Amino acid sequence: MKTPAPSYYEPSRVGEIYEERSARVADEACSFRDRMKIQPAGRDQLKIAAFGIDCQIGFCVPGASLFVPGAVDDTRRAVDWIYRNVERITGMHFSMDTHRVFQIFHPSWWTDEAGRHPPPFTPITADEVRAGKWIPVSHPKECLEYCQSLGASGKYVLTVWPFHTLLGGVSHALVPALMEAAIFHAVARRRQTHFETKGTHAMTENYSVLSPEVEVLGGRSVGSFNAPFFQMLLEYDRIYVFGQAKSHCVLATLKDIALHIEQTDRSLADKIYILEDAMSPVPAPPINPLPPSLDFPRIADEGIEAFRKAGMHIVKTSDPIAA
Repeated sequence: MKTPAPSYYEPSRVGEIYEERSARVADEACSFRDRMKIQPAGRDQLKIAAFGIDCQIGFCVPGASLFVPGAVDDTRRAVDWIYRNVERITGMHFSMDTHRVFQIFHPSWWTDEAGRHPPPFTPITADEVRAGKWIPVSHPKECLEYCQSLGASGKYVLTVWPFHTLLGGVSHALVPALMEAAIFHAVARRRQTHFETKGTHAMTENYSVLSPEVEVLGGRSVGSFNAPFFQMLLEYDRIYVFGQAKSHCVLATLKDIALHIEQTDRSLADKIYILEDAMSPVPAPPINPLPPSLDFPRIADEGIEAFRKAGMHIVKTSDPIAA
């Protein structure tokens, strides 16, 4: 059955900011549910999750501080996919990158000797912190330990990001067109949309939805693997993954999923479906020669290929959801 798009949906407005039209969306979802005799999601025999990673204004709308080029088209394809498959999608899940002004990766957390804050995208190394080039506003010992832990992990150095997805701000919200699709699904299938926050602890980054970059500082926990959410997802027969950015939060989340599947039951990789045309990488910076660690499109593509080899499915939003 091919689901017609709702009358209110305007694909050309996917990249815009506006207040979601909840009542109109719900009314149309009720009409659709009754007209098409859509069953409640709880009766689905094949349980399918749609898992959107950080599909927020801060990453997906032009002009936002961390807009990912390509995100508007990615979101449009994801929204179209949801409307086409409302009767097949059992549950909708969204991660929400959630920050405050004072966090270890924001400019306000650091100053130089003159009291000036670092500009966005400044790397901060443990050696620089030790030498006093960058001074944290709080918890100096833990901040040095954090930078040392990142360096020892071999992942990257701490990066100062622009203020983004601040709790209570507009950039934190889900893209309005996608929020409307979630409301439509919730009413049509009688299933509450699930929102999972990440990144709230001031002392650690949280690229992955499932775990922070550093878990212990000063002998105290600053985060751990999100086992309840992982189990929630893996209860489904299939999990379709999309969102932003392909090279960062999507990649980190899928790596965590792959790692824990590897440690528990490798056959679970067959449940993961990556909607590759509904995610985009952060562009590589204009540096020549470009360090391999900053070639984000390449890193994203290599990561996706590794997931394919691990048994996950790489699909497109245009592919039908087969029984």
